[in-house]
Order: sequence, then C-alpha cells, then structure tokens
Amino acid sequence: MKRIKGGEEESKSSTSKSPTEACKKVRKQTDEESEVGEFSGIDWARLPQELLLHLFQYLPLLDRAYASQVCRRWNQAFHMPELWRCFEFELNQPASSYLKATHPDLIKQIIKRHSNHLQYVSFKVDSSTESAEAACDILSQLVNCSLKTLGLISTARPSFMEVPKSHFISALTVVFVNSKSLSSLKIDDTPVDDPSLKVLVANNSDTLKLLKMSSCPHVSPAGILCVADQCHGLRELALNYHLLSDDLLLALSSEKHVHLEHLRIDVVSENPGQHFHTIKKSSWDAMVRHSPKFNLVMYFFLYEDEFGPFFNEEIPVTHLYFGRSVSKEVLGRVGLHCPRLVELVVCANGLRPLDEELIRIAKHCTQLSAIGLGECEVSCSAFVEFVKMCGRRLSQLSIMEEVLIPDHKYSLDEIHWEVSKHLGRVWFPDTMPIW
Repeated sequence: MKRIKGGEEESKSSTSKSPTEACKKVRKQTDEESEVGEFSGIDWARLPQELLLHLFQYLPLLDRAYASQVCRRWNQAFHMPELWRCFEFELNQPASSYLKATHPDLIKQIIKRHSNHLQYVSFKVDSSTESAEAACDILSQLVNCSLKTLGLISTARPSFMEVPKSHFISALTVVFVNSKSLSSLKIDDTPVDDPSLKVLVANNSDTLKLLKMSSCPHVSPAGILCVADQCHGLRELALNYHLLSDDLLLALSSEKHVHLEHLRIDVVSENPGQHFHTIKKSSWDAMVRHSPKFNLVMYFFLYEDEFGPFFNEEIPVTHLYFGRSVSKEVLGRVGLHCPRLVELVVCANGLRPLDEELIRIAKHCTQLSAIGLGECEVSCSAFVEFVKMCGRRLSQLSIMEEVLIPDHKYSLDEIHWEVSKHLGRVWFPDTMPIW
C-alpha cells in the first residue's frame, strides 16, 4: 500500500510539471551524461608527450609538481628538458616578506637534475642579505649550464649590495665562464666590478646583446668601455649617467661596432647639490650618424638646481622622463634642443603655468607622439593649441584633470570636445579616483 501511495504521490508530482519543464530536465540529464561519456573514454595516462608538455607549460610550478605524481608518464613529462629552459628563482625570508619563495627541496632537485637544461634564468630576491646570499649559492652551482639570459632582480634594497663582494663576484664568474653564449644580462644594484666584466667579455663577446647595470658603484667608465670595445653585437645598454662618457659614445659609434638600438641612461642624484659632467655635442652627433634610428631613453631624478649641465646643446634624446620637479627653464631648453623627442613625461613642475614651454615643444619636437603631465599647470587655451599643433600624431595623451586651468576661452567641460576634434578620437583628462 505504501508503494502504491508513494507511486501515486510521485505520479502527481511529475504530472504537476509543465511539458516544457519536463523537456528541459530530460535535455539537461542527456547533456550531462553525454559530457561524462565524452571524457570517460580518454586515457589520460596515454596523452602524447607533446600535448602533455604543452599543458604543463601553462601550469604554475607547484601544480606542475602535483601533476607529476599522477602517473609515470606525467612524471616523465615533468622532467622534460623543454620545461626547464626558463625558470625564475624566488628567494625571500618568510618573516619579512609576503612573497612566495621557491621551495628549497625543489631548488636542490633543479640543480641536481636540470641545471644543464637552464637557459633563461632570473632571481627575484627581497631586501634581506640571506636571500641574496642564497641566490649567489645557487649561481655558484650552475657549472653545467649554458645560460642565454640572466637577471638579478631585487624587489627592495639593499639585497645584493650587502653580500660580500668576493662571494658575489665568484658566483657570477661561474656563470660567465661556463655560459659562453650569454645574450642578455640584467644586474642592477649589484657589486659587479670591472674585472668581472672582463671575464664576461672574454667568454661572451660574440653573443652579448643586452647589458643592463644601473646602480653598480664598483664599475667604472673604463669597464663599460671594455664591453663596448669587444661586444660588437651589443643592441641595448642601460647604465647610470656617471658611467657615460665621450669615449664610450665614440666607441659605440666606431665602424666595427654593430648599430645600438636602445641606450638607457638613469640620471640620479644621491645627494643634493651633486655635480654632473657634460657630454659633448660632437659625441652625440657621432652616435646619431652611426645609429640614426637608436632610441636614447633618459630618466632624471634630480633636484632643480642640478640641471645646469643638461639641455644646453642639442641632444638626441627620444624618451624623456622627469621623476622629480623640473623647472620651466629646463623644459624650455628641452623644447629647443631635443628635436628627436618622441615621449615626454613630467611628474611635477610647480605652480607656474607651462603654456609657453608646451607650445615650444610642439613647435620644435616634430616627432612627439606621447606626453604625460602630473603635478603641473597649463591653461586650457594653451593646451588646446598644443594639441592642435601636434595633431593626430599624439597617440598617447595622459593629462591629469588638475593640470588644466580654465580660462576665458575654455572650461573643463568644454575642453575635451575641442581636444577630441584635433586628435580624431574621443579624449578625456585623467581623474584621481576617490576611494
């Protein structure tokens, strides 16, 4: 009786549903069954190695390690050389950093089984000396590898600068001697010195294309000159201004030297009132004649009274960034002496409008295509005139709304229409988010 009653109740509940709902339910069940059936026939252990390799490359390192425990074939895929050509060691102290570190056991396994497979390696360390020393210990063990790129990245100072110089140089020399085909080297904020650069050149002069070494106090202009003289395939060079010299530019402009594509210079003041030397216009001219399409990128972090040696003569800078306040006078000189300027970023200027300076830049810097203004002041009329003179070549125009000062001709509500008309696209000034 209970069955009959239950059956009657079930019948009532099923008949209470509309035909449309019943069809949807049947369709959903069919789709779920077919979906399960579609994957149930796959033997995941027999996936081709090429496909496994492709899938593993998209997995984070920890997930990749977990996947290697599924079966023997997946474990074999985990150890394929192709997966270990590119690797970033993350080293930090848990007590002082929120970053996730590469597990020590994994580091041991990499050195033991995959050091000869490594080609593109970087080390990301926190500010602690312990992390930097751990990176040096790993470097000194890479005796069987032939690296193509090496990057030492400090997320905060002092890091590598606190490591005993002999320890760091010894570890770096291991890589320089054994690699033989190093093409890219990024060693900012490290105690690298001239003798170690000579070792680099002696073993990798035919392959080195990129050298980035800002804030390396133990390197002299002679050390950089040695690199420029021997590494004729150098395409990109980044260094501090104190390492830049007329001799270096002339060496980079010699007939035997391959054309440099990017030269990045950081002009940084460590102490207020610091003195900076002047580079001759003839040296820059030689560089432009030899490499007419090279990009000169300059980052200025100076106090206003330290700009005396700069922009008094024509300079072939293409990308110019002012990280601190810069005076109207200096920006006026930029407009007169930087004809190759492509990008200009001014973080701060003060409370004196930059109307004349912007107009001068638009008039003389005919290749300018990107500009960013932060804590500055420009009248709306002058800004519209600047955009009108530059026209549609301005592909990037980042101006804070606070920069624009309404005048008798334009208000803040009107200016975006006028600017948009000259740019040929919709434009609005940037606004500070209100949290």
